[in-house]
Amino acid sequence: MTTTERAARRRVTGARRELVVLGVVVVVLVGLVLVGLGVGDIPLAPGQVVAALVGHGDTVSDFVIGQLRGPRVSAALLVGASLGVAGGIVQSVVRNPIASPDVIGITSGASASGLTAIVLFGVSGVGLFWTVLVGALVVSVLIAGLAWRRGITGNRVVLVGIGVAAMSVSVSGWMLTSGTVQQAGTALLWLSGSLNAVDPGIVGVLAVAFVVLVVAALVQSPRLTVLTLGDEVASSLGLRPNRAKVLLLLTAVCLTAAAVATAGPVSFVALMAAPIARRLVGGGRVALGPAAAVGAVIVLASDLVAQFALPGTTLPVGVVTGVVGAPYLLWLLARSR
Repeated sequence: MTTTERAARRRVTGARRELVVLGVVVVVLVGLVLVGLGVGDIPLAPGQVVAALVGHGDTVSDFVIGQLRGPRVSAALLVGASLGVAGGIVQSVVRNPIASPDVIGITSGASASGLTAIVLFGVSGVGLFWTVLVGALVVSVLIAGLAWRRGITGNRVVLVGIGVAAMSVSVSGWMLTSGTVQQAGTALLWLSGSLNAVDPGIVGVLAVAFVVLVVAALVQSPRLTVLTLGDEVASSLGLRPNRAKVLLLLTAVCLTAAAVATAGPVSFVALMAAPIARRLVGGGRVALGPAAAVGAVIVLASDLVAQFALPGTTLPVGVVTGVVGAPYLLWLLARSR
C-alpha cells in the first residue's frame, strides 16, 4: 500500500469516527432536550414533550414548551453550539489550546460593549445584539492590530488578548458603578451569563446568525485543517495563511458575539468544547461539528444544574460553567510548556 493510499484510508477512517462521535453526542443532546423541556414546576412526560414538538400536544404542554421552556432550551443549544465552533476555530488558527474567545479578550470586549449599552442607553433585544456584535468586532481588530507581526502568531495573540480582556473588565466594572441600582442589577445578571430571562426575539436572530456563520465555517474548514500544519506548509500548498486566518477569526468573533448578546458571557464553554471533541474524534481532526454538539451539551447540562441543583434558587448558567471551566484552565496551564 502506497503512502497516498494509507493517507486516504486514514482520512476515511477519521471521517467515519467523527460521524460516529457526532451521532453519539447528538443522542445525548436529544436526551438533555427532553429533560430540559419536561422538568419544572409543571412536569411533562417525554411523550407529552414529543407530542408538543410535533404539533399534537395539549393546551398545557403547548404553552409550557412554546412559551416557557422552549426559548430557554433553544437558547442553550444555540449558545453552546456557537461557542463550541468559535472555540474550535480560534484554537486551531492560533494553534494554542488556551486561545479561546474567553481568554484572548473577545468575550470580555463583547461583554463590555453590551454592558455599556445597557447602563448608558437602556438598550435591549435586537439592539443589544447588534451593539455586542460591533463591540466584539472592534475589540478583535484591536487585538489583531496589536498582535500582528508579519502575521498572526499564537503566543502574541494570547498575551495581547489577556491585556485587552483586563481593560474590558475594567470598563465593565466602571459601567456597573455608574448606573442606577436597577440598571446594575440587570447588567450584573446579564454579565454572569444567564438564560433565566432570555428574549425569544434574540433567540430567533441567533438561530439565523448561527446557520449562516456555521455554513461559512464549514466552507472554510478545509483551510482550517491546512492551517493546523503551520504557515509554511499552508503557503507551500497554495493557501494565503494570513487572509485565511482573518476570515476564520472573523467568523469566530461573530459567533461569539451572537452567543454573548443572547445570554451574556457564558464562560469557558469555548475553551472546553473543542478540545473535548477533538479528543473524542482523535486523528488530529478539527471536528467543528462535534465541537458544536459538545458545546451545546455543556451549556444545556449546566443550565439544568443551574436550575435544579439548589432547591428554590436558579443560578446563572455562567456560574456553573465557570465552576467547571476554571479548574480545566488551570489544568491546561499546569500541563502546558
